Amino acid sequence: MSYIEQLFNLQGQVAVVIGGTGELCGHMAIGLAKAGVEVALIGRNQDKADEKLAAIEAAGGSAYFLKGDVSTRESIDQIIQQVVDKSGQIDILINGAGVNSPTPFLDIEEEELQRIMDINFTGTVRACQAFGDYFLKAGRPGSIINLGSISGLNPLSRVFSYSASKAAVHNLSRNLAREWAEQEIRVNTLVPGFFPAEQNRKVLDESRVAQILGKTPANRFGEPEELIGATLLLASNTAGRFITGHEMVVDGGFNAMSI
Repeated sequence: MSYIEQLFNLQGQVAVVIGGTGELCGHMAIGLAKAGVEVALIGRNQDKADEKLAAIEAAGGSAYFLKGDVSTRESIDQIIQQVVDKSGQIDILINGAGVNSPTPFLDIEEEELQRIMDINFTGTVRACQAFGDYFLKAGRPGSIINLGSISGLNPLSRVFSYSASKAAVHNLSRNLAREWAEQEIRVNTLVPGFFPAEQNRKVLDESRVAQILGKTPANRFGEPEELIGATLLLASNTAGRFITGHEMVVDGGFNAMSI
């Protein structure tokens, strides 16, 4: 085994990817599988899962789909039990469930705000509680990667509720990193910039695209596979063993231009 392989060795590990049927987390799951991780894709849509499973199988990886969501603690506990029963352990959690809305601020109704906060933030809280409890009781190192957003770091118009929910995820991750560092449970936030994903297509009209690209030094949107390198680093208990409480931004330089 080469030095690089030793440093990023993930062979034999098991990852649960909540939101793994989506565009971004799906590619992160494929990357983990290619690195030797057995991946449990969690989502609601079997057809979307089949696309990711086919890509993983074609790459020689191992994965399976479990229908589930983060709507209740009980549903997440069931996911954990199913994965442990099938795979024997869990080493990595990716929290990627999320929804967005382009509603103008003065028009946001409380029901919409609550729905976005419940899925994006409270769902992440539930998953961190359940999986954190699993890692602590199992007495094993664990890596939790919460999906944040560049809009959780910068004030961006048109996605007010989404931005607030993701800013809360960023804060939660830092607090949990501090809480669990001595138990070797690392909690980090992966912060995508502007990528072609289901959540942002509804707010990216022509003028918005021009504005974003004008503030992005790379002058393009990200490609989903460009999140894989950061994912492997944060997942690794060798290369990433001292990285916790970190917001890893993958955005083509957008955040650097916004400060």
